[in-house]
Amino acid sequence: MQTLRVEHLTKTYGEKTLFNDVNFIINEHDRIGIIGTNGSGKTTLLNAISQVDPADSGDLVKPNDYRIGYLKQIPDLDENKTIMDAVFEGAAPIFQVIRQYEETLEMYSKNPDNERLQERYDEAEKKMNQEDAWNADNEVKTILTQLKIKDTKQKISELSGGQKKRVGLAQVLIQSPDLLILDEPTNHLDFDSIEWLEKYLSNYQGALLVVTHDRYFLDQVATQIMELSYGNLYSYQGNYEDYVQQKAERLEREAIQEHKQKQLYKKELAWMRTGAKARTTKQQARINKFHELEKNVNHPVQTDGNIQINLTNQRLGKKVIELKNASKKIGNHQIIKDFNLLVQANDRIGITGLNGAGKSSLLNILAGKIALDSGELIVGETVKIAYYQQQTEYIPDDKRVINYLNEVGQSIVNKDGDRISTTQLLEQFLFPRFMHGTLIRKLSGGEKRRLYLLKLLMQQPNVLLLDEPTNDLDISTLTILENYLDEFNGTVITVSHDRYFLDKVADKLLIFEGEGKINNYSGLFTDYLKTLDNHKIENKKVHKQSNQSTSEKKKNKKKLTYAQRLEKDELEKQIEELDNKKQELQDEMSKTSGTDYAKLGDLQREIEEIDEKSMEKMERWEELDNLANN
Repeated sequence: MQTLRVEHLTKTYGEKTLFNDVNFIINEHDRIGIIGTNGSGKTTLLNAISQVDPADSGDLVKPNDYRIGYLKQIPDLDENKTIMDAVFEGAAPIFQVIRQYEETLEMYSKNPDNERLQERYDEAEKKMNQEDAWNADNEVKTILTQLKIKDTKQKISELSGGQKKRVGLAQVLIQSPDLLILDEPTNHLDFDSIEWLEKYLSNYQGALLVVTHDRYFLDQVATQIMELSYGNLYSYQGNYEDYVQQKAERLEREAIQEHKQKQLYKKELAWMRTGAKARTTKQQARINKFHELEKNVNHPVQTDGNIQINLTNQRLGKKVIELKNASKKIGNHQIIKDFNLLVQANDRIGITGLNGAGKSSLLNILAGKIALDSGELIVGETVKIAYYQQQTEYIPDDKRVINYLNEVGQSIVNKDGDRISTTQLLEQFLFPRFMHGTLIRKLSGGEKRRLYLLKLLMQQPNVLLLDEPTNDLDISTLTILENYLDEFNGTVITVSHDRYFLDKVADKLLIFEGEGKINNYSGLFTDYLKTLDNHKIENKKVHKQSNQSTSEKKKNKKKLTYAQRLEKDELEKQIEELDNKKQELQDEMSKTSGTDYAKLGDLQREIEEIDEKSMEKMERWEELDNLANN
């Protein structure tokens, strides 16, 4: 069994201890989700385990041939390479054979009369057979297709940030390492790609270590949750739902234990004040225990706690935002066309759909940052918009955290009429007091995003536009935001692919399908996904019935003998059974590790035998079909 042991790992950043004396084991088939607030050290822990940035102290104990694949939040890709070159960079030798074959095939297809290219092609094909690489080639193409990577000749420099993330994900999945480390893998994936990734990882043969904000994803994939909090690592068995329950139980136990310690401390303090002296070994031991108890009481275990934000906002009239016959084209890309939208007070609208279809552009139109080509944008007089964009506004690195918020005001009034200082707000948003004077350049990317969100909320808007807030915010902050939006007395419009977040904050959906086509749906996002699944099932039934109907019509055109009709019917059944068997084998291949060549070879041979049988039966079926129709 391939196992990685993490022993006594410690890492500090400035004055902050990210993790201290951390120990755990990653076994061969473990599925571990790591969670924690932004800045708690999740990415730093991944960097330490992958040896991208080793810890200050501690050891990683693993076999010499143990392979680790690591998808960073921002993948390291050579801007001058093509997608295909980048995907295969550093991959296992078998994929280098595939890459050579694909390149040779492309050149030979363009110039089939070139004898030298013919020789190169024959040699590449021979190596494919020697390495039994055909199955791996199919797996590569499946991964690229499911991640919506189409033009593999495109340069990395031409891609958006989201496209680069998908290329990085394809690169690490194709390597099929012993330990697969993924940092926010669902960022920039649409919902069908996320669903495919969940299934792929559930069947992955190696170990998985993943940092993600996507709680539904954790529920589907993880069998163990590790929470990094104030330098400590807590482990919970089960998925995210199990973690929530187990953490509540842990906090309750710790609260009871802390209360008992305080009571004991009071008792021992009274004894010490009587002038206790270490006259005996027993008394000295009691004095030593007192000092240890005093240390624990004065430095209790830190927790994030359960926080509610009840900021007020300006009154919002009935007239909010309206689009009339709105059209917008960016380059050759149609964003919206003759689109009408009426946004009312207290609406909760979720925007989702295909990547690159124009979801963020619609928010920019509503915020007045992009002008329409035609149509009309009407904004109510009482509307005060706060727009949380994918790109954080510029924040000077030499500015201190509290000073950044003081630009809005040193205090604000909450719903109860109480005045809340920026210090209190920062604590509510998971910035402890020791961080208030911290220079912003020392914050993590996620902490900067959290600070940016708090500044927007301090402006007390009545219309919130949120563009992919789950991409950079941790689960704790998302929970705070969800609770805030639940009580928010205004309108919320959010772009997201996060199913859990959309279910919590939206009851109306705009589904972008591309080229200006937008569907409306009233209800929760998971309900919408169920309707999609039902449509797929119905379409398969209709397609099957249509094929059967066509077959019946053909049979009736000209009479076959009774024996021939029976034979034709039996052939149809046999062909369908072979197709189903082939699909089962292909599914099994997709679940099999790309390095298990023996099994993959056996499966491929079975598929080839089925293809041969199916072809023979199809030829006979076509003979009978021609007799019936000619």
